Amino acid sequence: MSKRMDCYLLYTVLLLLLLGAASLSNARPRANRPPNFMRFVTNATDFASEDYYDYIIVGGGTAGCPLAATLSQSFRVLLLERGGVPYNRPNVMSHDGFLTTLTEVNSFDSPAQSFVSEEGVPNARGRVLGGSSAINAGFYSRADKQFFDNSGLDWDLTTVNQSYEWVERAIVFRPQLRTWQSAIRDALLEIGVHPFNGFTLEHKVGTKIGGSTFDRTGRRHISADLLRFARNSNIRVAVYATVERVLLASAPSDSGSKVSAIGVVYCDQMGRYHHAMIRDRGEVILSAGSLGTPQLMLLSGIGPRSYLSTWGIPVALDLPNVGDFVYDNPRNGISIVPPVPMENSLIQVVGITEEGAFLEAASTVIPFASPLRSVFIRAPASPLYVPVTTIMEKILGPVSVGSLRLASTDVRINPVVRFNYFSDPQDLERCVNGTRKIGEILRSRAMQDFMFREWFGSRRFRFVGVPLPLDQSNDLVMADFCRRTVSTIWHYHGGCVVGKVVNSDLKVNGVDSLRIVDGSTFSISPGTNPQATLMMLGRYMGLQMLRERMRYK
Repeated sequence: MSKRMDCYLLYTVLLLLLLGAASLSNARPRANRPPNFMRFVTNATDFASEDYYDYIIVGGGTAGCPLAATLSQSFRVLLLERGGVPYNRPNVMSHDGFLTTLTEVNSFDSPAQSFVSEEGVPNARGRVLGGSSAINAGFYSRADKQFFDNSGLDWDLTTVNQSYEWVERAIVFRPQLRTWQSAIRDALLEIGVHPFNGFTLEHKVGTKIGGSTFDRTGRRHISADLLRFARNSNIRVAVYATVERVLLASAPSDSGSKVSAIGVVYCDQMGRYHHAMIRDRGEVILSAGSLGTPQLMLLSGIGPRSYLSTWGIPVALDLPNVGDFVYDNPRNGISIVPPVPMENSLIQVVGITEEGAFLEAASTVIPFASPLRSVFIRAPASPLYVPVTTIMEKILGPVSVGSLRLASTDVRINPVVRFNYFSDPQDLERCVNGTRKIGEILRSRAMQDFMFREWFGSRRFRFVGVPLPLDQSNDLVMADFCRRTVSTIWHYHGGCVVGKVVNSDLKVNGVDSLRIVDGSTFSISPGTNPQATLMMLGRYMGLQMLRERMRYK
C-alpha cells in the first residue's frame, strides 16, 4: 500500500473515531422501538408482483422520505428503499454507534455502503430507510444565499422557509457545548472569524452554533421520522426493494419519438421481480442520491449514447451529461492528543470565513490497548483511554468537476466515481486559506490548555497523523499539504445537475413523467452541510407538485 493511501486511511480512521465514538451518554446503545407510523412499512417480499400508484419514489433517503410524506396527503404513493428499517438497529439510532455503523459494512445489506473514489479517498453512502441522514454526524444548518442564487431553480423562498421549519419542528435540536466546542468557539472569535452569531440554523458569515439531529439523550432523529406526517391510507413503503431500472415507453410525436416513464422494476430479497406502474398523470421520482440516481439513469438507458452502447445497454434517450458534473467538498485538518481529560463531542460549532472556508471540530476518547501490557502482564489487558481532538476545514463549492461511470450492470455494485479534488486552482487556494486558519486557531490563547508542557517551560501540541507544515506562509508547501491530506466530509453531490439533465422543475429533459429530487441535481453544496437542504427539498418539491396537480384539475 502506498504512503499516500496510508495517509488517507489513517486520517479517515482517526476522523471516524473522533466523530463516531462521540456520545452524550456513557450508556451502551439501546434498541429503539419502531414508531407507530412504521405499520405502513413492509418488506418488499410482501408486495404484489404488479400494482399501480400516482407517484413512485425510488430511494427512501434524506429527500425521499419528506417527499413521500407530502405527496401522500393527496395521492397514492409508493416509496422504495433498497435498505432496511433503522429503528431496530441500536448502532444506527444512537450517538454511540456511529463508528460501528460506518465500519461494519458488507456488500449488500449494511446500513452504510462504503466506496472509494478513483483518487483513493474512502467514502460512504446510506443504504437504510432515512438514507445518509441515518449514518451522518447530525450537524444541521440551512443553505447559504449563494446556493439559492446559483442552483438553477426558481425558488419560492416563502415555501422554502416553511419547508425548513416543517423539518426542524420534528427532528432538530440545540446542542449543549462543553470544553472542546467552547474552546473552538473562543479560538474562532479570537482569530477574527466574526461576528458571533450564537445558536442559529441560518448560514451566516462568522462563528455560530448549529443544530443537531441528535437529541440530548444521544438518540438520532432522521428523515424517516418525517413519514409520521404521511397519510397512512395513501402510502406504502417497501424496504429491501432494489430498483433495477425505470420502465420507459416510446410513442411517435410531432417532433419524433416521445419517451415517457411508466413505472419501475424492483427486486426483493428472495430474488423475485415486481413491477410498480404509474397511473395517468403520475410520475416516477428518483431520490436515490448522487451515486444511485445517475447510476439508475444509465442502467435504464438514459445517458450518453456512445457510452451506453459500450455496455450493451439499449439507448432510450441520448442525454450526454448523465454522470457528469460530480463534486465532493474536500476536507483537510489535523488531530492532536490533549494533556487534559476530554469529553466526546460531535461537530457543533462552525466558523464561516469570507474566503470560503468552513472550520469545524470534534473530540472523543479513544480506547487504546498497549501492546507492552499484553507482553509483560498476563492479566487481561484493560484499554487506556486517550483523548483526541480534531480541527478540520471544508471549502465552499467546490468548483473542481468530477464524473461517475458504471462499474457493473448490477445496480447493487457501486459506480466508479472520480472527484478530481483541487483540479481547479480556486479550490486549492481556498484550502490553503482554510488550513492557515487552522494554524491561527492552534496559536490562539484558547488552545493553550491543549498543549503539553516540555522541559524548560516550553509547550507544544502532540499531533496524531500529519501536522500542519511549519512554514505556513509558503503557498507551495501549504498546497502540497492540501493535496497529500485530502479526505472527504461526505458531502458529494451532482451527476444529474439542473440545466444539464433536469430543468428548473427537476423534470428529466426529454422524458415525460420522470423527475429527480435529490442532491444529484446540485452543482454546489448548500452551505456547511447539505442534509437540512435535502430534507427541505423533499418537502418543498412535494408541495410544488401538489400545486401543479391542482392547477391542471
